[in-house]
Amino acid sequence: MAKKKINFEQSLSQLETLVEEMEQGDLSLEEALSRFEKGINLTSECQQALQSAELKVQELVEKNGKVLEKDFDLKD
Repeated sequence: MAKKKINFEQSLSQLETLVEEMEQGDLSLEEALSRFEKGINLTSECQQALQSAELKVQELVEKNGKVLEKDFDLKD
């Protein structure tokens, strides 16, 4: 069975919602644990999507004859 395509923006939005719900502190232990587990899965999906995007950018840059020398750093 093929894995469904990850929608980064949707996964990130769901993750933000889960964090907000957990920060409110109104959840039972079971609910909090369930949301935590879902959050871990969403985090993994987001990381995979970002890695895939980074590889695609690197391929495109190399395809045009330019090698990317600097790592991605959003702080610069």
